[in-house]
Amino acid sequence: MNKENILFGVVGLLAGLIIGFMFANSVNQGGAATAMTAKLNSNMPADHPAVPPGTTMPGGAPGAMGPEVQAAIEKAKASPDDFDAQVKAAEVYYQIERFDDAITYLKAANKIKPDDREVVVHLGNANFDGGHYEEAEKWYTAALAKKADDVNVRTDMGLTFVFRDPPNYDRAIQEFNQSLQLDPGHIQTLQNLTVAYTKKGDSAKASATLAKLESVDPKNNALTKLKEDISKMGSK
Repeated sequence: MNKENILFGVVGLLAGLIIGFMFANSVNQGGAATAMTAKLNSNMPADHPAVPPGTTMPGGAPGAMGPEVQAAIEKAKASPDDFDAQVKAAEVYYQIERFDDAITYLKAANKIKPDDREVVVHLGNANFDGGHYEEAEKWYTAALAKKADDVNVRTDMGLTFVFRDPPNYDRAIQEFNQSLQLDPGHIQTLQNLTVAYTKKGDSAKASATLAKLESVDPKNNALTKLKEDISKMGSK
């Protein structure tokens, strides 16, 4: 998938940086659904680093119901069997960060076309961004059953194990390593794997993964913070 990336902080031992993916591409069924990006604002600590600029959300502030949102929702309600209308309604709800409402319309689209993999992935993303990590895992698993070599989805699924309560760092690391088997230089996965090892307390593997990340992406904005967090582990 052609997703955009976003940095967000992790509360707890590591106030570091993790790459998460956003519901950002269209489901191209008849051209009715348009591409959309949204900020992922869940689970951000107060000192969260600035989010890279993305698209401007219609309606202004999160949750605002602008004309485009209203029109898309009314069309979806009036045409419950219209796949594109359900996807569009989900898209605009996602833009205003009403993730649970987006999930409702994505599920409606999934009911109409259960074999559409893009909607399945979007359901994973919307649940992830809404903080429903176990549910996100289920949809990502379904998407991977249809296309096992999707590195982005595999990495997203790994992140669900980092964020859930309690976290499962070993499972997250397992998923990230599977992603790296497919793409050894995948920047987002290397960054997330560094975080997972740091959160787990494995400074040696965190350092080795960070070295790989730096060799692949020497200008990565997260390098300094990740190095600081690994250094703090060694000083304890």
